[in-house]
Amino acid sequence: MFINNFDPVAFQVFSVDIRWYSLSYIFGLIFGWIYCQKVLIKDNLKKKLFDDYILFIIIGIIIGGRLGYVLIYNPIYYIENLKEILMIWNGGMSFHGALIGITISTIIFCKKNNENIFYFLDLVSLSAPIGIFFGRISNFINSELYGRETDVVWSVKFIQVDNLDRHPSQIYEAFFEGIVLFIILNFLYKKSIYRPGITSSLFLIFYSIFRFTIEFLREPDAQIGLVYSNMTMGQIISILTIMIGLILIYFLKDVKK
Repeated sequence: MFINNFDPVAFQVFSVDIRWYSLSYIFGLIFGWIYCQKVLIKDNLKKKLFDDYILFIIIGIIIGGRLGYVLIYNPIYYIENLKEILMIWNGGMSFHGALIGITISTIIFCKKNNENIFYFLDLVSLSAPIGIFFGRISNFINSELYGRETDVVWSVKFIQVDNLDRHPSQIYEAFFEGIVLFIILNFLYKKSIYRPGITSSLFLIFYSIFRFTIEFLREPDAQIGLVYSNMTMGQIISILTIMIGLILIYFLKDVKK
């Protein structure tokens, strides 16, 4: 059993708190950018375009992630506290909301530059597990999105939350949604004939399978609880994204590079 009593504040700069949660986004974007630029993208023109694309990714993550959390996971609270919608430094971001935000921002960027939408979504999919890994580690440090009560020997006591022994579900997610997903997607990308959109579709499928499974060990959101047939909101959305991924593969499987 491990006792988690980490300080969510990494350090201070001129009395301003720099939180691990913020750093996870920064690290994810930096290492994701490096991986795309140094490993995935071979064409110099595409590299220049990707530098411009990063801004669209950031906007999509912030706006989509925040609105997704507000509208899907805690709408009643934010209706009563509208000013807090902008206080993203207090936490409250949705992966699925960020996914929608990135998709919309990618469509706008590619329409503007006359580029293939799925090419850039595939780049995001191949590098996104890096950011997911850092994000889940910061969730663990922040004692949030923790697991259900358990008696396994590797249980964690999040003493800032309660005195119960819980699954370190954030670590499970960091491993499967981060490390394992990164290995699977990049292996398949390098070993198969590239077809735009297939990688993005596989990302949706594999991420959602991991998320759906681990949610059984993760404490449901207090303000929502179990939504339908003992499933969490995250599991229901994961079923939808698996279906979307399968549909995309069906329609894109014959598309040539």
